[in-house]
Amino acid sequence: MPNRPHVAAFFDPATFTVSYVVHDPATLSAAIIDPVLDFSPRNARTSTGSADALLDHVAANGLTVAWLLETHAHADHLSAAHYLRGKTGAPIVIGANIVAVQETFAALFGADDVTPDGSQFDRLVDEGDVLPLGRLDIRVLHTPGHTPACVTWLIGDAVFVGDTLFMPDYGTARSDFPGGSAELLYHSIRRILSLPGETRMFVGHDYLPAGRRDYRWETSVAEQNAGNVHIHEGIGEADFVAARRARDALLEAPLLILPSLQVNIRAGALPPTADNGRIYLKLPVNAI
Repeated sequence: MPNRPHVAAFFDPATFTVSYVVHDPATLSAAIIDPVLDFSPRNARTSTGSADALLDHVAANGLTVAWLLETHAHADHLSAAHYLRGKTGAPIVIGANIVAVQETFAALFGADDVTPDGSQFDRLVDEGDVLPLGRLDIRVLHTPGHTPACVTWLIGDAVFVGDTLFMPDYGTARSDFPGGSAELLYHSIRRILSLPGETRMFVGHDYLPAGRRDYRWETSVAEQNAGNVHIHEGIGEADFVAARRARDALLEAPLLILPSLQVNIRAGALPPTADNGRIYLKLPVNAI
């Protein structure tokens, strides 16, 4: 089918994250979405096994990486975008509202090297922007709510929603991070769910809810409308917002939120090397 990209998914069990390599079958032009840089919180060591698996897939299939796409600045895993840019030369792309996220977290971490203007990324995109992917288009939907910078990538008959929606039996994203909004999340989700029902939907995480034994990451707009446990058809904004806020109040911060955000506001780069030749990640005590 001319409007159907090939999608390869890579699941990281350490962070329950799904990264994607999406390519145009006609030209073998590819985009990598939400790549993971492996990080051990026990000893603060990084490694590139997950990212190298993406590169192995690219090489094995003769693909050319045209774009490195981030759905948002993740709070649950470090991004491998900086590493992959060095390996492929592809530009890193993120939503233009990343500047609001940078303003918040550069201040929190005392990251004086981070100018909150998005310049750490190669391209900032906003609602309605279009990127070429061979004979396909990558269309940008601005879908704030989980964070102010969240974007959804629509590529042919496939939509990549990041953390905005999960599998129907798990629900929707939290909205209690700085700049998050349950109201905005509701409207962003309704917009995504107004796409044609047959649109393939690929989510950013799966946390294996009770009653299911296998991890999943592909669903459809029709399946979400019919059965998402938080926002299926018939649930209005007021009920969704109340339920979302009540659920968010019970959630702990993600395990890797502190290392993730100070790396991800730098487009996946580690902080600058200190005078003693070491790189440090900061832990702001009693700050979140």
